[in-house]
Amino acid sequence: MKSYTTLFLMGSFLFMPPVFSQNSLSKNKLEVIQSVEKHQKELIELSDQIWAFAETALLEHNSSKSLADFAEKQGFKVERGVAGLPTAFIASFGSGKPIIGVLGEYDALPGLSQKAQVTKEEMESGAPGHGCGHNLLGVGGLGAAISIKELIESGKLKGTIRFYGTPAEERYSGKVYMGRAGLFDDLDVCLDWHPGYENEASMQSSQAISDYSISFKGKTSHAAADPWNGRSALDAAELFTSGMNYLREHIKPSVRIHYVYSDAGKVPNVVPEEASVWLWIRDSKRSGVAEVSERMRDIAKGAALMAGVEFEIKLNSGLYELLKNETGEKLLHRNMELIGPITYTNEELAFADKIMATSKIESQGIKGEIKALEVTKEDPSGGSTDVGDVSQIVPQISLSVTTAPYMAPWHSWVVVACGGMSIGHKGMLFASKALGATMVDLFENEKLRKEIKEEFLKRKGNEVWKAMIPDGPPPFPEPKPTSK
Repeated sequence: MKSYTTLFLMGSFLFMPPVFSQNSLSKNKLEVIQSVEKHQKELIELSDQIWAFAETALLEHNSSKSLADFAEKQGFKVERGVAGLPTAFIASFGSGKPIIGVLGEYDALPGLSQKAQVTKEEMESGAPGHGCGHNLLGVGGLGAAISIKELIESGKLKGTIRFYGTPAEERYSGKVYMGRAGLFDDLDVCLDWHPGYENEASMQSSQAISDYSISFKGKTSHAAADPWNGRSALDAAELFTSGMNYLREHIKPSVRIHYVYSDAGKVPNVVPEEASVWLWIRDSKRSGVAEVSERMRDIAKGAALMAGVEFEIKLNSGLYELLKNETGEKLLHRNMELIGPITYTNEELAFADKIMATSKIESQGIKGEIKALEVTKEDPSGGSTDVGDVSQIVPQISLSVTTAPYMAPWHSWVVVACGGMSIGHKGMLFASKALGATMVDLFENEKLRKEIKEEFLKRKGNEVWKAMIPDGPPPFPEPKPTSK
C-alpha cells in the first residue's frame, strides 16, 4: 500500500527525488542550516503557541505579539500596527541595499478546532483552527529571517533583511492594505512559503478575484392584502442571480462565479424592501475578472429595472493573480535539492496513513497529479491569495512545503492536526532552511537580482497595480466571547 507520506521533492521543473547534497552548500548556507537547527526548539514552541491561539483574521493579537516579541528578542527592530492594521508588523535588521523581504501569516480559520491526533475531535466546540497551516507559515518565515540576520550581524552578508507580519490572509487581505501603504515598494525581492502536501518551487499562479456586495432596495407591502403596492428587492436579487447563471454559458472556462444571498427578507407575508447578494468573481488574470465584472454590472441594472427597485454595487475587496518568476523559482529549487528531502519516522508515517484513512480521502496518484499541474499552470483551478498583490509590486519567489499527508484535504481538521505535531514542524523547519539558503544567493549575487527584476518587469508589462479595496481601514470584526 502506498504511504501517504512517501513525499519526495516535487518541483515544477523536476519531478524526481533530489540528490542529498549538503556537502555542496556554501559556508553561508551551512550557517543558515545551523541557525535554524540552533533555534529549532524555540521555533517549534512558538508555532505550537500560535496553533493553540488559533485567532481569526484581524483578531490575531496574541499570535502577532508572540511573533513580534520573538523577533525583537532576536535583535530585530520591530514596527507594530503598520498600515493601520493592529496585528500587522515589520521586523527589520541591517542597513542599505539589497533589501530582501520574507512574508509571514498567522490567521486561523473559523470552526476548525481540532486536537493533534488521528481522529476528529475538537479542542473547543465551534472554535477556530489552523486548517491552512498559518501557525507554521509565520514562524517558518521568521526562522529564515533570523538566519540571515545572524549572517548580516557577523559581517558575512551586507544589506537589510525584513520580515513582514501579515495578518488576515484568509479574509480582509491584509497584504493589500500593506501594499497600499507602500510597505513593499523598496524591496529588491520578496519570498514566501505556504504549507502543502508537496515540496515545490511552484510556477503555478493563483486566481485573481473581486468580492462584491450587490444590494437592492424596493418598497414593502403586505404580500396578501396589497402586493401590487410593493416592489420586491428579493425579486431583483433572484433575477440578478438568474442572470449571472445564464452568463455562465458565455464566459471562459477559467472563470469562477459564486454567491450567497446575504439578505433575502424576513417573513413570507411581507414584500421584502431590502435584499442583497454576496458575489465573488475569479479568473486566471485580473483583466478577465474586470471583463466579467462589467457584464455583472449590466445584469444588476437590468434586474433592478425589471423589479422596479434601486440597486447598489459595492466592491469589498479584490486580489491580483500571482505573477510568477521562473528565474527566482529555479534558484529556490536548486537550494531545495542541496538541502535534501524531509525524512519521517515510522511513527509519523503511521500517523499520516491513519489520519488519511480516518478522513476517507484516497490518493489520486502521482501520474494524475502531474497531469493536473500541467493543465492548471496558465489557468489555475482555484484559490486566491493576497500574495498575488505583493507579486505585482516586487519580484516574488514562492515555496510550498509538505506539512500534511499527500492529497490531504486543505482547510480541514486533517491539516490542523498535522500542524500541531512533528509532521508540520518538519515542514516548517525545511521551509526556513530553503528560504534562508535562497536569500543567501540573493544577498550575494547582484547579477542574479538584476535577472529576477528584468523577468518581473517583462511579465508585468504595462499592468499598473492598484489596491482593490475601499478607502480607509478594513471592516474590523468584533471579537467573539470565548466559552469558560
